[in-house]
Amino acid sequence: MSFWDHLDELRSVLVRIAVVLLVLTVGLFAVMPTVFDRIILAPCRGDFVLYRLFEQVTAAFPDLPQFSAHNFHVDLINIQLASQFFIHMSTSFWLALVLGFPIVIYLLWTFVEPALYPNEKRGARRAFFMGIIMFFMGVAVGYFIVFPITLRFLADYHVSAMVPNQISLDSYMDTFLMLIFIMGLVFELPLVAWLMGVMGVLHREFFGRYRRHAIVALLILAAFITPTGDPFTLTIVFLPVYALYELSAFLVKPTPKTTK
Repeated sequence: MSFWDHLDELRSVLVRIAVVLLVLTVGLFAVMPTVFDRIILAPCRGDFVLYRLFEQVTAAFPDLPQFSAHNFHVDLINIQLASQFFIHMSTSFWLALVLGFPIVIYLLWTFVEPALYPNEKRGARRAFFMGIIMFFMGVAVGYFIVFPITLRFLADYHVSAMVPNQISLDSYMDTFLMLIFIMGLVFELPLVAWLMGVMGVLHREFFGRYRRHAIVALLILAAFITPTGDPFTLTIVFLPVYALYELSAFLVKPTPKTTK
């Protein structure tokens, strides 16, 4: 194929991706009020699954700081005339991008695949498959753990009792989307480590050498995400992030032995 043939094939792939995202966006736009009530705004209510789990666990261990899900509720306000309409549209698109992520990756794969050798195709298939799984795992951790904990802390935090919290819809959605997408990207770290290992840039010994440093750094990161000081909540956030570190070490090959 000539350069222009490749360019035409890429244009065709991009058009198909745009059509997929458009269809998903329109479909999500139609059901977005239900999605908002049952999914996006669920962490604003005290009956959210994570809050009830924390309450049950701390009740079973009296020595832990007790977590209460009763009377917790976050009321959002809208302070701009067109905000709700634009958030309706933008959230439909971002959720379409999340749900359509496997399809987008597959369509891009159909463009790249003909240029790869058979052994490269096998490695790329594994990488794409693992990347998709890890992305959705990160999104799930962000939604079920990181964002609710962050919301719970910030919604109840007061610099002064004279300053009540009035959380805007724009602020809520910015934090919601940012944390969830950040966690989705953070969970791609094992894939990045594996690719660097394949290229010979990274070896397993690196993770063993800096494991203690990584634990301290990840504890600080978890404490930043969960500034409540509650050791149970800190552990809940720390464990999945540390698991990513160990998974990255497992996927990277050891340093090859040199023969004399």
